Amino acid sequence: MKNRNLKNSNEKQVILLKTKKIPMRKCVGCMESKPKKELLRIVWSQEGLLLDKTGKANGRGVYVCPNADCFAKANKKKAFARSLGTDISPEDMDNLSKEFDKYE
Repeated sequence: MKNRNLKNSNEKQVILLKTKKIPMRKCVGCMESKPKKELLRIVWSQEGLLLDKTGKANGRGVYVCPNADCFAKANKKKAFARSLGTDISPEDMDNLSKEFDKYE
C-alpha cells in the first residue's frame, strides 16, 4: 500500500507484508483440519489406490494423518471409498495398508 500524499522525500512509506497462507486439509480418519504437509495423501488413479508421498500425483485424493489409528478409523468408517467416490476392493485396501505400514 503506497501513501500517495507524500509531501517530502524524507517521509517513509508504509509497506504491509503479507503472510503466506498455509493450505489446510481434513483427515478422513479423525476429521481434524491440519496443515497439508503434515498429512499423507491417498490417491485413486488409473493404476489403482496409491499412497502419494509427494502430494502431486494425478487422480482424486484424500488425506489421512500419518499414524495407524487414523488409518484404521478411516478404513473402518469406509471413509476412503466414500471420499474417493468409488468402491475399493479388499485387495486394494490390503495393499494400501501394507504400503502405509512401510511408510510409518
